Amino acid sequence: MKFPTKHTLKEIAQLIDCEYVGADDFPVFGMNEIHVVEPGDIVFVDHPKYYDKALESKATIILINKKVDCPEGKALLISDDPFRDFNKLTNHFKPFQASNNQISSSAQIGKNTIIQPNCFIGNNVLIGDHCIIHSNVSIYDNAIIGDHVEIHSGSVLGGSAFYYKNRPEGFDQLKSGGRVVIEDNVDIGAACTIDRGVTADTTIKRGTKIDNQVQIGHDTVIGKKCLIASQVGIAGCVIIEDEVTIWGQVGITSGITIGAKAVISAKAGVSKSLEGGKSYFGIPADDFRTKYKEIASIRKIPELLEKLKQNDKK
Repeated sequence: MKFPTKHTLKEIAQLIDCEYVGADDFPVFGMNEIHVVEPGDIVFVDHPKYYDKALESKATIILINKKVDCPEGKALLISDDPFRDFNKLTNHFKPFQASNNQISSSAQIGKNTIIQPNCFIGNNVLIGDHCIIHSNVSIYDNAIIGDHVEIHSGSVLGGSAFYYKNRPEGFDQLKSGGRVVIEDNVDIGAACTIDRGVTADTTIKRGTKIDNQVQIGHDTVIGKKCLIASQVGIAGCVIIEDEVTIWGQVGITSGITIGAKAVISAKAGVSKSLEGGKSYFGIPADDFRTKYKEIASIRKIPELLEKLKQNDKK
């Protein structure tokens, strides 16, 4: 998430009422999660296990819960609760805004685009030309929809990220200030849910086709010309490269990469990154040949046990 204008370290520290290490006028341009940070961004860290990763990241402002040695060229914001203060910044720069209508007056709808009855189009949404948005679709604030996109009934684009901190009093949600971006010639089936990024974009690239009842988590990027069948669940921060095929009821864990032109068969459970150009199935998902060898070995177990029994009798 980039701020509308440049801010200084001192101004940001005042917003969240915390100490800081660095020059008063140290420039701050935005805030992001660690996997998408750039110079000028704030990243937060609240566990010693991840201090080094945050301090060595591309982020130049680290919101941290302990005073540590500040790397050269960077600044620190010292907070007793970085998670809370990251949320404060999200609420400040991307506050929730109630829409003034079923289709917000700030939304922009392209030429020859059809919006069917009972849709909700949020603030600052951009929808391109020659799209069809079927009834009962909800498109939350700031989403960007390209040209020649079709979205079927009951789908929701831009729900909050499923991202929580477990506190003694209950779960505390990390606020979502990102967007959903749908490129040209994408089809989205009925009753799909695509969550917006926490600070960046959840992106579906050009020409991808998505079946009914698919869940796509926050900050996931799906490449060009992918096919995703019904009831697939994709967690947050996944990268799916171009021309990947994912069949029904596949579950994909967070933070992994699926290589280009991979094929994942129905009901597979993907728990690690997969190389492109191969076919996978099973739980956990693995290359077809490897999985068939495993199955063949398992089928031989009764025979081996019987041989062991016979040997014992001798």
